[in-house]
Amino acid sequence: MARLNVLRVAALSSLLLMGRAMAETKAAPASPTYRSYNEIVQGEIAPHAEQLLALLAKQGHDLAMQGVPVFDGRDTFLPGKIAVALADFLVSLPRDDPRFSEYLLVSRKVAALTVDDANDTWGVYYYILALDMLRQAGLLTDAVDGLTLAKLRVTLDWRAFVDSDDYHLIDHANNYYCVAFGIARLRARMGWESGAAAGKLFDKIRDHYHRYSGDYGFPDETDGEGRYDRYSVLLAGEIAHHFIESGAGPPAEALSWLRKSADVMLARMHADGEGFEYGRSLGPYGETAIIEVLTAGAVLGVLTDKEKELAYAYATRAARRFVDFWLDKASGSVDLWDRGRRTDAYRGKFRRFGENLSLVHQFIYTNALWNSLGYRDKKPMKHFAAALNELPKQSVTWFARGPFDRVLLTRRDEGHIISLPLISGGTSQHGHSPYFPVPFSRGMLSGVPDGTRPQLLPQFHLSDGSTLMPLSFIRDVEVAAQRERTTVRYRQAQLDRLGGESPVPDDRLSLATTYVFERGRITRTDIYTPTRPVGISGIELDFGSFSDLSAVAKDSVTFNNGAVREFKVSGFDGCQAQAIHDDPEFESDEGPMATKLICTKGPEIVREPFTISWTLTYQ
Repeated sequence: MARLNVLRVAALSSLLLMGRAMAETKAAPASPTYRSYNEIVQGEIAPHAEQLLALLAKQGHDLAMQGVPVFDGRDTFLPGKIAVALADFLVSLPRDDPRFSEYLLVSRKVAALTVDDANDTWGVYYYILALDMLRQAGLLTDAVDGLTLAKLRVTLDWRAFVDSDDYHLIDHANNYYCVAFGIARLRARMGWESGAAAGKLFDKIRDHYHRYSGDYGFPDETDGEGRYDRYSVLLAGEIAHHFIESGAGPPAEALSWLRKSADVMLARMHADGEGFEYGRSLGPYGETAIIEVLTAGAVLGVLTDKEKELAYAYATRAARRFVDFWLDKASGSVDLWDRGRRTDAYRGKFRRFGENLSLVHQFIYTNALWNSLGYRDKKPMKHFAAALNELPKQSVTWFARGPFDRVLLTRRDEGHIISLPLISGGTSQHGHSPYFPVPFSRGMLSGVPDGTRPQLLPQFHLSDGSTLMPLSFIRDVEVAAQRERTTVRYRQAQLDRLGGESPVPDDRLSLATTYVFERGRITRTDIYTPTRPVGISGIELDFGSFSDLSAVAKDSVTFNNGAVREFKVSGFDGCQAQAIHDDPEFESDEGPMATKLICTKGPEIVREPFTISWTLTYQ
């Protein structure tokens, strides 16, 4: 009974693939300039999930993508992602569509097939969301058999990762409180529990905001270590959506969080649909995060009319980019892993099938919300890039102030969006370059997912075998703007001793840092002061650039065919540069870097303050 009926599956697979072919035939040319969000999502993105579901219907548990088994137990979100993809498609089909009855059968069979598979946190949320969608459509008992539904009522529970006595998270980052909150609200809608637990989980979310950010209104991914990244900005959108999907309005404080997150996301809208630029788990999720936050803001009225039009136009550009850039027609999959692209181990290839389905779902649900606002098939503004140029040229977003300061500078310059996140990756992420306190900019300056090379920062190898970097312990941040010049100053009384899961303060070297941002130029100057004589066996600083190498001197390199034109350093014995060929240590989420520059300094014992600086010029 575990396998689908061969004849019915063959018929369904043919119908699904025919439906996709029809959708593609009706679609506009490959890269239309101004298509509506609904046209792109329904005509090009949703059929991608349909094709994958056809493969699932045909192959069941034997399904593999590019030689990697889909059901090997490593993707513990997968059953839920499959369920919500099936529900998305089922509820969109007219009841007289010849595929409707076949999809009901598939849903019923797949639910029974996967009910005992590992499924946790996000998988639980997606699954119970799917059940609630089917319930609202009057399809639940047709799409899921009674025994399977009884099992799901037990297993689809937030208590698997939150202690039900004191409501503390069990071994998860703090954004999982929001996942639990969403599950609890949906369990209440399903009639499986009261709404009391959801209220307590929201209280935990609110307490975390208050404790680690206060009036600034952003959640720390850790318990006070300072990891303010994409998740910290996205979370307000997810909280808001959990209220929307359960038919309620968020409290005023949650709306204030959403407004602050919307400000950060509005500042990150690129004319070509590129998205969030620092921290982990980016790729297409850096783009859908902006869509999700701004869509929630549009629905709940926290955006102005002008901002709403900008948000909608961005959504269409990001959807277009998903189809043209992230989807690989050759493999039939979203590509986060190949052709020089790199992602976190968290999103390894074993999650390929599920990543496709969850990304498509994010486009489908946000499209439904835009349609509900009257934007169905509405063309986006024609002069989007020009409208973006009218946005503020610079913003400063404070996350937290106290023993350590956490702040984000964002600038628009020369067609680039440049950020400086002064944060800490905290436990498990502090030594990874996507969390370094250095500038980031799409297509110009990038970290490497899970990468540990010293991108734009010096790495000190001491004679006792320890390694220090100026990462986590940022104090006394000052930001001063005068016309087109912005100066950022801060200090670190301790550097971060690498080698462990969490940041370890080491006071043998202290630091005063000055960044100067000017039009087409960024300069960083560090003054290091030893608290006692320190033996240094070597210092290294790297720069991975998307620009092609042109010429190399002792302390500088020039580039062509890219945004960066020149990079100059001081405080090193010399630098070596070379073109990059198949080097995973210099691969970003969007693709490989073109040139690597490695600057080094030899052994010495430092007793007096010394300076290390670099200047980057771009166009």
